[in-house]
Amino acid sequence: MAATLISNKKALRKALATTLRALSQEDVRAQSSAIVHRILNEPFFGAASTVSCYLSMPSGEANTSAVVEAILASGKTLFVPKVDPVVPGVMDLLKIHDKADLQSLPSGVWGIREPTYQYGDAPRTKATDSDADPLDIVLIPGVAFDRSLARLGHGKGYYDRFLSSYSALAKSRGYPRPILVGIALREQILPAGEVPVGESDVELDVIVTPDETILRPPRHSPPHSLERVHGIDSS
Repeated sequence: MAATLISNKKALRKALATTLRALSQEDVRAQSSAIVHRILNEPFFGAASTVSCYLSMPSGEANTSAVVEAILASGKTLFVPKVDPVVPGVMDLLKIHDKADLQSLPSGVWGIREPTYQYGDAPRTKATDSDADPLDIVLIPGVAFDRSLARLGHGKGYYDRFLSSYSALAKSRGYPRPILVGIALREQILPAGEVPVGESDVELDVIVTPDETILRPPRHSPPHSLERVHGIDSS
């Protein structure tokens, strides 16, 4: 079963990679702009104080440059991913202080801009630090998504491991877990049930595309901050 799951994921990644490589830069820019507009106008974004957002790769996914700048401009706290260069498979979310800090970030793994662990003379705040504000939203990349809110990542497991650990940490501190929002180009959205998932794969709450916001139907006792944000329901 595990071998079949791995094989199915690998095949879907390969198929989507071909599709995404065929997109023009103009198409990706236009779709990204529409996604940004939609995110910034969602009630859950307006209600959030602390947001994590990925910094996009040079190609193959929605560009988040305008999103992260808007997060900072609105006075919200921004955290972005940092792949641990020493411990394999580990990712941290580190605080970005302002636009100048954001613009100064060097390129890291896969050409993605990443913060250093230091900011000036002090360690940069991690989302897991005891004095860090709890995350309200995590904006998540992926290779493919489907309408049952499943996500296929790049196969490294960074987000799955981090979010599992962070959810347990938030629970221990009495915080609701953050809203998990996938960001998808049109070509990355598949019919429900078409993304293969395992027990350790993260379960999204929302997917934002250029054309729509796909919401998970409400649960009887939601274990996350969706229950306290206006505008999130299945109607």
